[in-house]
Amino acid sequence: METLVADLHRVLLASLRIGPLFAFAPPFTLLRVPGPVRLLLVLALAVTLLRLSPAATPTELPSFLIAALGEVSLGIAMALALQLAFSAIGMAGRALDIQAGFGLAFLIDPTTKAQTPLIGAIFAYAAGAVFFATSGPYDLLATLALSFERIPVGTAFAANGPGDLLAFLGTVSILALGVVGLAMLILFLIDLVIALLSRTLPQMNVLVLGFQVKSLATLFLLPATIGLSLASIARIVRLATETMIGVP
Repeated sequence: METLVADLHRVLLASLRIGPLFAFAPPFTLLRVPGPVRLLLVLALAVTLLRLSPAATPTELPSFLIAALGEVSLGIAMALALQLAFSAIGMAGRALDIQAGFGLAFLIDPTTKAQTPLIGAIFAYAAGAVFFATSGPYDLLATLALSFERIPVGTAFAANGPGDLLAFLGTVSILALGVVGLAMLILFLIDLVIALLSRTLPQMNVLVLGFQVKSLATLFLLPATIGLSLASIARIVRLATETMIGVP
């Protein structure tokens, strides 16, 4: 009986480490997956990955609560790496939205029921597609396995500080701007040309003309921008999993 209780404690602690990844981190939040399915997936991964962790687990209530808090904090820190990666890509898409004149255009995300920018949502789902089409799931499983090897269940307070996450945030922000950099440069040149035309033709409605021209240019540039940015998006996702390895 004591062995069964100890095993249940270990499964619960391991689930608290894995759960935040599937509950709060993209691309899993971009999918409409029922809660029971997520729970079963987390429990299955916890039982599987527990083989990589030593069997020592606190059973007394105060020690168990402290260990549970540590596991949750570690899981949130690991999920934050993916969240920062997808947020940076979404912010880059939002910057392109504003540059193209779509700053007031929002979509209703059917998964989160929240308003999302037009091009930002496209890039977010493109990043999710890249994650699942490449080695993203395998890298994530390898990262989880390594975390159980480095930090046994119940000792998650031995994790490092936020230094790796802060360094990752700076790197991923620069890479995300490179995703839409070419399109933003072309739109800036269009703005410059329209501004020069307004100096020679003062009677021209620059606002209406600029919005129409930039909207058409964005529609033509968007497929090429997404196609050229897939390698950068894959690099950002890979950096996220590498940063998760440095969190424990």
